[in-house]
Parts: sequence; structure tokens; C-alpha cells
Amino acid sequence: MRVRATLIAAALVSAIAICPSVRAQVEMGVSIGEEGVRGFYLTVGQYFKRPEREVIVVRERGLSDEEIPVAFFIAIRASVEPRVIIDLRLGGMRWLDICGRYRLSPEIFYVPVAMEVKGPPYGKAYGHFKKKSRKQWKTIALADDDIINLVNLKMMSEHYGVPAAEVIKIRSGGKSFVVLNDDIRKGKKDKGSKEKGKGKGKHK
Repeated sequence: MRVRATLIAAALVSAIAICPSVRAQVEMGVSIGEEGVRGFYLTVGQYFKRPEREVIVVRERGLSDEEIPVAFFIAIRASVEPRVIIDLRLGGMRWLDICGRYRLSPEIFYVPVAMEVKGPPYGKAYGHFKKKSRKQWKTIALADDDIINLVNLKMMSEHYGVPAAEVIKIRSGGKSFVVLNDDIRKGKKDKGSKEKGKGKGKHK
């Protein structure tokens, strides 16, 4: 029994090391399948106008799934190739310090939202923006998690045309952005199918 358990554990470790999608699922603590993980990569590629393969290569270099959009987001605003930003991040730099290198203000991460945001994971970040005047936003010290949450929020909201407040509510429930993306994508697809079904038979 002990030998069998050891073999299973070894096989899992090997799978995680070889396959980024498997590693992503284990890190999230929930398996959404290859389609769900690839769906997230597809969203990132479409939003930032990058080939899906390039997104996967970034993941293989060691960035977590939810950090990939941040690398592309900063690269665009810094007018550099994503690999430059990725190298800095993998070298141990905080996202805010990378922004500082390119004179990018924390203001670029702000996402307007039609609600008062309280509690994790967005309460702290929005609290910073609320407490300071717009002229002082460049002095805001956003943590890595704040920046990751805000960039993914912006991407999900704009890519799918979903209100930022709705994304925040779903995210506050504890879902990773990979799972959240899968839910929104499938919800949009189901909604589209129902609307097409309603339209049948109206015009004769």
C-alpha cells in the first residue's frame, strides 16, 4: 500500500512538472480540465492581441496563469516586449517596482466600478484609490496581489463586456480567474444559444 501511494505521488509530481495545465489545476485546488485552462490562455491572447502559443510559452517560463495578463499589460504601456517584463519579474522584482522602472503610475491599474468595494480581494486596493486624490494616485503602494487582481478584473470586464462590479462579486467568492473565465465564457455561450433559440420561428 505504501509503495503504491509513493508511485502515485511520483506520477503526480512528474505530470505537474511536464504539463503546465496540470500544474495550473493543482495550484488552483480545482480541476476545470484542459479546455478551461486553454480558454483562459485564449482570452489573454485575444485581449492583448497575442498568439495563444506565445501565452503558453510565457506560462512555461514560470509565471503563474494569473500573472500572465499583468506581464502583457505592463509591456504594452512600457512599450517593450513582454519577455523584458517577464525577465524582470522572474528575477524577483515586484510588479510595482517594474512599473517604477518605466515611470508607470499605479493609476494605470484603476478600474472604475459602480459600487463601493469592501473586503478581500479588492477592498484594500480600492481603499487606496478612495483615500487619496487623483493627483496622489502615483504615490499609491499596490501589492503584487492587488495588481494581479486589478489587471485580471480589467481584462475580464472589457473582454466579455461584463460590469466590473459583477466580476468583483464573483471573484470575492474565492474563484481563481481561470475558473472565473471559464464560468463567464460558458455563461456567454449559453446565453447566446438561448437568444438564438428565441429568435427561431418569429420570421416566417
